[in-house]
Amino acid sequence: MDARRLAPEAQEDLRRRVVYAVREDGMGKSRAARTFGVSRQSIDNWLGLVEEHGPVRGLAARKRGPKPRPRLGEEREREAVRLIRGDCPDQLLLPFALWTREAVAALLAKRFGLSVSRWTAGRYLRRWGLTPQRPARRAYERDPAAVKAWLAEEYPAVRARAKAENALVLWGDEMGLRSDDPVGRTWSPRGKTPVVPASGKRFGCNTISALSNLGRLWFMVFAGRFTSAVFVTFLARLLRAVPDRKLVLIVDSHPAHKSAQVRRWLASEAAAGRMEVVFLPGYSPELNPDELLNQDTKQAMKKCRAADQREMIDRVRGHLHRRQKQPQVVRRFFDEEHVRYAAA
Repeated sequence: MDARRLAPEAQEDLRRRVVYAVREDGMGKSRAARTFGVSRQSIDNWLGLVEEHGPVRGLAARKRGPKPRPRLGEEREREAVRLIRGDCPDQLLLPFALWTREAVAALLAKRFGLSVSRWTAGRYLRRWGLTPQRPARRAYERDPAAVKAWLAEEYPAVRARAKAENALVLWGDEMGLRSDDPVGRTWSPRGKTPVVPASGKRFGCNTISALSNLGRLWFMVFAGRFTSAVFVTFLARLLRAVPDRKLVLIVDSHPAHKSAQVRRWLASEAAAGRMEVVFLPGYSPELNPDELLNQDTKQAMKKCRAADQREMIDRVRGHLHRRQKQPQVVRRFFDEEHVRYAAA
């Protein structure tokens, strides 16, 4: 007879008879197991329950089925999602830098007194529509009020002024590439780190570019440092490339962009009335569509490692020339969420 198939009341009666036979009648556990058709382990468990809770409570019939698990509830789930989406773990005084399953389990324990495993925390995250992603860096010095003012007031004013003056709005940025930049990922047998042949020499090059939401692109690749003189050279090239319209170039607050040399050139006869430089809020690269061109270029350079600086410059220049002939690709940069405001 399989005791597991008995009704709860019959199981309780069986437990009591077995425990009585062992404790009161002195029957050995092995003999009791054979006599009543139960296992030695079950008898040990029942005797332990009697010692801990007494014969009445310890041997009482229990409701069958899985034990009820503690639940967060809809309101606390919404609060947990709000905290995960709005803050980093260390901002909530948790000993983690990023949201992992362990960090979420710690949050639930600290905030709601709910102890869950990392696997349960993972199920919660999937149910909430959250997935593991590589985070973007955002500087502590970033001023949210300045970003809000840029999006709501300053850029709309720049766009309206440019439209009234028939000016072309451009977005500019600089980027450096190095021979020892991370190479990305490649497939390899588990546990064996792949080796990528590359030059032991350290070299690099820099680019400066400007693009419009119409898909037009201008760039310059150079080997030296980015200086005010390089910036002025690039601005002069832009004026020669677009001789019939005023240009409004939006850039970050790099010192070379704000130098006295640049200000003198902008006030000179060559640029006065034809070139205006506008500055983005500080520490806010995600607002600049040209950052997406930089990322696109870096990804392209990972496909094949350059053997020397000359080859690197040629590869970068070749990639940007291709992008110049693909305005539809350049326009798609403006579809990204953080720069969509600049697409109109």
